[in-house]
Amino acid sequence: MNRSEQTNRRERAKRPDARTLISRVLDPGSWRSWDEPLVERAAPGTPYADDLAAARARSGYDESVITGEGTLAGRRVAIMACEFSFLAGSIGVAAAERLVRAVERATAERLPLLAAPASGGTRMQEGALAFVQMVKITAAVAAHRAAGLPYVVYLRHPTTGGVFASWGSLGHVTAAEPGALIGFLGPRVFEALYGYPFPEGVQVAENLFANGLVDAVVSAEDVREVAIRALAVLSAPTDGLDRDIDRGPEPEEADADVPAWEAITRSRDADRPGVRALLKLAAHDVTPLHGTGTGEEDPGLLLALARFGTAPAVVLGQDWGRQRAAGPLGPAGLRVARRGMRLAAELGLPLVTVIDTPGAALSKAAEEGGLAAEIARSLADLVMLEAPTVCLLLGEGAGGAALALLPADRVVCAQHGWLSPLPPEGASAIMHRTVDFAPRIAEAQGVRATDLKRDGIVDRIVPECPDASVEPEEFCRRVARTLEYEIIGLLGRTASERLAARFARYRSLGSA
Repeated sequence: MNRSEQTNRRERAKRPDARTLISRVLDPGSWRSWDEPLVERAAPGTPYADDLAAARARSGYDESVITGEGTLAGRRVAIMACEFSFLAGSIGVAAAERLVRAVERATAERLPLLAAPASGGTRMQEGALAFVQMVKITAAVAAHRAAGLPYVVYLRHPTTGGVFASWGSLGHVTAAEPGALIGFLGPRVFEALYGYPFPEGVQVAENLFANGLVDAVVSAEDVREVAIRALAVLSAPTDGLDRDIDRGPEPEEADADVPAWEAITRSRDADRPGVRALLKLAAHDVTPLHGTGTGEEDPGLLLALARFGTAPAVVLGQDWGRQRAAGPLGPAGLRVARRGMRLAAELGLPLVTVIDTPGAALSKAAEEGGLAAEIARSLADLVMLEAPTVCLLLGEGAGGAALALLPADRVVCAQHGWLSPLPPEGASAIMHRTVDFAPRIAEAQGVRATDLKRDGIVDRIVPECPDASVEPEEFCRRVARTLEYEIIGLLGRTASERLAARFARYRSLGSA
């Protein structure tokens, strides 16, 4: 046995089995099994029957999956988990039927569903019939999601093959166990087929996170808290919220009348709070999500679940600090944003977009990656979204990257926020072949908050007293209170009412 295999065995020994994991995640004493006696799939006296008997004796489980329900911080949830010690967690017909019945029951009883796969994939002893079981499991999970119910996945070591390529990859939120082997093709199978080992470090949880395929890498000890926070938003009520909350202040007209160039200069202050500060200082139950879920990520676009006061939201935020450090927002960032839009649409959650960008990437990679098309798709998705939408112009709002997150039911603007087709320096260069006229052009283009409100682009202005950079916590709390107020107001209207008003709003811009 080589050193790598010894390390893997030690790590595996530390990992909890299915029952232990469930006991760590659920409230003490709340677990109740849904499992019924199995229909035996193996003919008596066959090698497969012997394998099943040995697996049951050795593992203490009757199959490779267990299902049931319990409570999580008092919230009733359904849960299904694989047990790898039972024939490598493989899924045959009996295991698949158990999983599907659990998913269907969770859907019928409108329960959030937690899944904890750890499997080598299809049970080879049952062949093609076992293989196609992944279709019916996937169909059940898809129906659960289509019912607007949360599906949270925790990928454990190892998760490969058909399990990873079906119900293991459909989570609204997906976390993974540290160091877990996660991949489509098992490395042992790859080496047997091709005669050389699969590259190291590819099918590892941390690499999947780096490539935007999972949202977090968390230990079994911490997964309970992650699930609690996520469900606090994913399962939050969106009706019956208190509509008599404080509307929040708006600046006096004289205070808001800041020259455009001064607002632009203030919006670029390195100490100005961005979307991460907003979530840290003024939101709660924050669960960061990561990447597109399809192999891309962009540090300049933050995707998270959060609550502002009592109002739950999916948050899409342009992170100006990371854009400056890592590079401008590219097409992958907008694909991350569109993942958030789909999440809001599927679960009926309010969506908050946060604009704070010096502009999109201007590069060969961005052009070939479909930047313009992603801006167009983001605009179309937002305009057509049935969920309530609020846009926050937090700081800089330059170019198509800003426009892509703008078309919401309600648009709120920080006092020194702004929106422009290009940074004023770029507009000056186009018009005068020099950046020297940027202040004059900014004034003429009507980019500042008061101009945007006058023209019907912005609904409300959040005051800065006198500047967000010198009162970050107070400013963020004002913003959060305003967002809560606007979200709750939108939740009081039907989707058809919101869509009709949204179409009318953007149809009428500039037509008066």
